[in-house]
Amino acid sequence: MASTTDGGTEFDMSLDEALYYFLVYSLLGWVLENVYSYFTSGVFWKEGFLLGPYKPMYGFAPVILLLLIDVEESMLRQPGARMTAVIILCMIVPTVVEFVSGYLLKACFGRQWWDYSGYVGQVHGHICMRFSLYWGALSLLCLYGLQPLLSQIFLKIQSVWAYAGPLLLLIFMADFAWTTSVRRRDWKQSRV
Repeated sequence: MASTTDGGTEFDMSLDEALYYFLVYSLLGWVLENVYSYFTSGVFWKEGFLLGPYKPMYGFAPVILLLLIDVEESMLRQPGARMTAVIILCMIVPTVVEFVSGYLLKACFGRQWWDYSGYVGQVHGHICMRFSLYWGALSLLCLYGLQPLLSQIFLKIQSVWAYAGPLLLLIFMADFAWTTSVRRRDWKQSRV
């Protein structure tokens, strides 16, 4: 991010960089979900919507947060109100992404991939207060712990990423198109 004359910030992430963060965080989300599944159910495989090793919710939320938050500014050097805003955004953005994702998946495919119905403060089983707090902590960890490392890696592989990024996006989009087609067909057949 670059500072502006009015004291605000201007976002300067390229589309290549945003794609890189989206795909890396989506892959890390897949790893996180499967590790969580292993520790909670003993199985290292939690079915997701897509067949490939990525969870797009985990890609969208950090990219949106990077658009909204100046990560280069240390949390410890931020004034109280600004730090509070960052913490709130780190809870709200992933929660909204999770709610919208859950709602769309249920509306488009008639299936709920996760269900928080048994948790306090849940909304339609798509979100709940407990996991919003988890997302807030995880987002802060990602933005201020992991993001500086991923940013450095991107700078080192940027020339290769110019070719690899579009190829990986094509693979992701093919998985999305194929999975969407198969899941829609299966849902329609189950309703007959």
